[in-house]
Amino acid sequence: MLDPKKIEQIARQIHSAMPKGVKEFGDDVEKKLRTVLQSQLSKLDLVSREEFDVQTQVLLRTREKLVAMEQRLNELEARLEGSNQQEGSEPKNEQAE
Repeated sequence: MLDPKKIEQIARQIHSAMPKGVKEFGDDVEKKLRTVLQSQLSKLDLVSREEFDVQTQVLLRTREKLVAMEQRLNELEARLEGSNQQEGSEPKNEQAE
């Protein structure tokens, strides 16, 4: 979840951007803003930057493995196809009765 210091910083930025008449209500408005922000942001399905970076690295490693496996599969398929073609071109040893 979001760091409480970040929420506080956002609340202060919103408070400072408000018109002068609203700002005069003082700390009460900033506290309410902080509470509302925290409440609404907690409803969102957010991940931390650290968790996002970890998952990005996992995805990259998985993608690299997938590419390697596809390459290996293509090589094996080519080898199998070559083997099947060789078997088809060689005369079969059938015994006549």
